Amino acid sequence: MSTSRRSGATDELGPDEPGASGECGGADLLAALLDGMDAALCAFDADGVITHWNREAERILGWSAAEAVGRRGFAGWAVRTADADQVQARLLSAMRAHGRQVHEFALLTKDGGRVLVRTQSAAVRGPDGEPAGVYCAFSEVHAQIDLERSIALSEALFEDAEWGVVLVDADLRPAVVNAHAAKALGTGRTSALGRPLGDLLAQGVEELEAALTHVLAEGAPPAPAEVWVTLRTAAEGERRRCWRNAFLPLASPLAEEPVPLGVGWLFTDVTEAKRAEQEAALLRFRTKQLHRAARAAAECEDPLEAATVHLDYALAGFADHALIDRLANAPRDPGAAPAGAVRLVRLAATPAGAPGPSVLTGAAGLPVRYEPGHPALSCVERTGCVRAEAGSVPPELAREWALRRQWPGDAVHALCAVLRSRGRTLGVVTFLRGAARTPFERSDASYAEDVALRIAAALDLGGAVPAGEAQRR
Repeated sequence: MSTSRRSGATDELGPDEPGASGECGGADLLAALLDGMDAALCAFDADGVITHWNREAERILGWSAAEAVGRRGFAGWAVRTADADQVQARLLSAMRAHGRQVHEFALLTKDGGRVLVRTQSAAVRGPDGEPAGVYCAFSEVHAQIDLERSIALSEALFEDAEWGVVLVDADLRPAVVNAHAAKALGTGRTSALGRPLGDLLAQGVEELEAALTHVLAEGAPPAPAEVWVTLRTAAEGERRRCWRNAFLPLASPLAEEPVPLGVGWLFTDVTEAKRAEQEAALLRFRTKQLHRAARAAAECEDPLEAATVHLDYALAGFADHALIDRLANAPRDPGAAPAGAVRLVRLAATPAGAPGPSVLTGAAGLPVRYEPGHPALSCVERTGCVRAEAGSVPPELAREWALRRQWPGDAVHALCAVLRSRGRTLGVVTFLRGAARTPFERSDASYAEDVALRIAAALDLGGAVPAGEAQRR
C-alpha cells in the first residue's frame, strides 16, 4: 500500500487532519481503509518519522494516533531504549530490500507491558521509483500462530487426514473434497465438486441431506451420527457402507450477523466394525433363543409338540413363516436311503394369516404336491441346506412363484434345512421370508441347521416312543 503523494512526501494520518474537498476526501478514505484493517499498520517516512497509525495498532499497544504520529521511530516509548536502534534499523532496511521483510520483536504497550509481534515491512516508493518510506503491518505473534495453525490444520485435513472431509455449500453440494473422501465416494476430488449428493450415492442421500439441512438451521448435533449409504461405483457396482459422520456449521467471521457458508462434513468408514457388532448381537440373540427353546421343549410331553416349540422360538427375528415336512417313506435303519421317490407330508406350519404358534397338520398323511426340482425335495436329495428366492420380479409373479411351491403367497426368500437324526433323513424344515426382509445368507443356513438338529431329535423321539407311552411317562 503506497501512502506517498506525487511530491514524494508521505501523509500524516492524525485525528485532526482535515479531509480533501468532496463527499469523501482522499485522507478520509485512507483513514477508513486503515482503520478497517484487521492488522495493525504504521508507516515511516524516509527519516524514520511515523506518518500513519491505525486503530488496530492502538488496540494492541494502547498508543493513539495522536500520540504516535510525528514521533521518530519507537525509541523511548514503544521499544526499550537498548533495543531501539536495532529495531529501527531492521524496519528501515526494507527501503533498500526487494519485496517484504518479516521480523519478530517485542514492543512496549502504553501501560508498560511487553507484547511480541510479527511484522511485515516493505518500501513505499515515490513517482520516481526512489524509496519514500516504509510501511509496517504487525500483529501479535500468538494471533499469527493461531492463524498459521488453522491454515496448517486445514491443509492437513485436506491432504493427509484418515477421515473423509467435505465442505458442503448452502445448496448441499460439495465445494471442497479431500483425498480420503474422494476415494470413499469412488470419484475424483474435482469431479465431485458442485454435484448433488444423489449423483454419488444410490441410497442414504435423504438421511445425509436432512442432517446437513439441520446443521445449517440449528447447528452441530451433540454426537456423531451413523448412516448406511449405498455408493455408485463404475468398477464394483453398488457398495453398501456404514459411515460415522460429524457435522460442523461454517459461518463467515467477517459478517456482523452469522452468515452460513455451508457445513464441514467429516466421516469415517465403520462398516466392518458395525457388521461385526451386528453379527455378535445376532449370535447372542440366536444362542439365547436356542437355549430358551431347549428348556421349553424339555417340558413338553409330546415330542411333536417339542418340535413345534423349537420352530416357534427359531422364527423370532429370523423368518416370517416356517414349515415342517416329514418324510413319508423314512428309512428305519441308520444310513439307509428313502425307498422309492421322495414324498413329504406336511407335519406342522405357522399360520399364514395372523401370527401365532405353529399348528400340527397332515393327520391324513397325504403327501404335499411338490413339483420336481422343488427346494424341499432337493434338500432331501442333497442332505444339506438349499436356498431359493423369487428374484427381482413384480409382486404378481413373486406370488405365483410362492404358490406354485405350496408356500404362502408373500414368500420371496426360502431356506430349506434337512432333518437328520441317528444317520437317517426324517424330513425338511423350511423357513420363508417376505419382500421386506433380506435374502438368507450363509450364517442363516448355519442357524437353520442348528434348529433342524433339535427338531429332528424331537421327531426321532416321537417315532421311537409311542404317544400313549410318552403320556404315561
